[in-house]
Amino acid sequence: MTSLPFSTIRKYVIFIALFILAGGIGYNLGEKKASIGIGPDRRIILNQESPKDTNVDFSLFWDVWSRLFRYYIDAATLDTQKLVWGAITGMVSSAGDPYTVFLPPKENKEFKEDLGGEFEGIGAQLGMKDNRVIVIAPLKGTPAEKAGIKPGDYILKVNDEDTVGWTVPQAVTKIRGPRGTSVNLNILHENSQKPLDLTIMRDTILVPSVEMWVKKVGEIEEIGGLEETEKLDQAKKVAYLRLSRFGDHTNQDWDKAVGEILTIQSNNGSLAGLVFDLRNNPGGYLEGSVFIASEFIKNGIIVSQKNSDNTKQDYSVDKRGKLLDIPLVVLVNKGSASAAEIVAGALRDYKRATIVGETTFGKGSVQTPFDLTQGAGLHITTGKWLLPKGETIAKVGVKPDVEVKLDDATTATTDGQLAKAIELLLK
Repeated sequence: MTSLPFSTIRKYVIFIALFILAGGIGYNLGEKKASIGIGPDRRIILNQESPKDTNVDFSLFWDVWSRLFRYYIDAATLDTQKLVWGAITGMVSSAGDPYTVFLPPKENKEFKEDLGGEFEGIGAQLGMKDNRVIVIAPLKGTPAEKAGIKPGDYILKVNDEDTVGWTVPQAVTKIRGPRGTSVNLNILHENSQKPLDLTIMRDTILVPSVEMWVKKVGEIEEIGGLEETEKLDQAKKVAYLRLSRFGDHTNQDWDKAVGEILTIQSNNGSLAGLVFDLRNNPGGYLEGSVFIASEFIKNGIIVSQKNSDNTKQDYSVDKRGKLLDIPLVVLVNKGSASAAEIVAGALRDYKRATIVGETTFGKGSVQTPFDLTQGAGLHITTGKWLLPKGETIAKVGVKPDVEVKLDDATTATTDGQLAKAIELLLK
């Protein structure tokens, strides 16, 4: 038998290995419905196939891509991954909906940290209005609140960068940063003509979901000295529950606070009523709003969701509430948004509570989050919320039964909205 030279055997082995490797890659690409090719700038490109029955011409995209790498003065500094993310961001933003957004990995992580209740930054919840970045609410006790940031403030610049065209995630990324560093904001207060420059030192933001107390009327410092409350029975006891957001730990924090109120009531006599404070609550999980509203409402639909496929989904009371009969006043303002508006609107529609304060923000759409590869995320507006009586929240908000306006309810030395709530409870 004739033996083959070693060099010949090596060639066969390399050929077979390459054949197997190519076959494996081809199989995987085929399974993922993808193809591999060379771009205009001679870079290897992995392309996902276009969706079925969709004809899209990407020749202009690749023409721009090629010219950018060829003619841009600092072409070596271009980051292909950031270019791809930027292209996706632009595509998604072209839908014209400020709440339908693509989140690169960093922004997606920051969004999840928000709902977890701990992050480093200035402590302001942001939204969009008139295609500009706006403050929905500063969180209580945070650098943003201490610096004078108010609900309804427009953020015009961040570190001298104009925010025109920014999305909320972009603004969050620019404003956040390590504790001990500062950020410069150019803001415009609502109804003001002149912008204001603020330098704010970032800090670790720890946001408890729930704050509660039970006090005699005469012990409530926020209403001390107000003529209307001095006439009230100062020995009457009132419970107070403040919900700052609907996040990861809200339900557990809420149950604990409600339990404490019920224990105090059982041991120390009846309460005149409960003030439920939803001011500057930017919202959060839809399920959380149903959970909280179910604490006060015996049965019925809390909110309905009208979906993009023309279906409608009703969310009804999902538990037996522990505060079904206690007299209730709810505080809202223009910083109350999303899930907070659902709760306030449902309690109003069922006449379970008197709503006091200012008309809420008007964020009544539903975003479905999708986790993508590489840690990125995509939020798509897939529906709109309707209150029990069929009214929409979007761009309208929830109008209070008793309107009480304050320039800044969270930092005023005397809280007229809280005073009105207690006055109504003791009538």
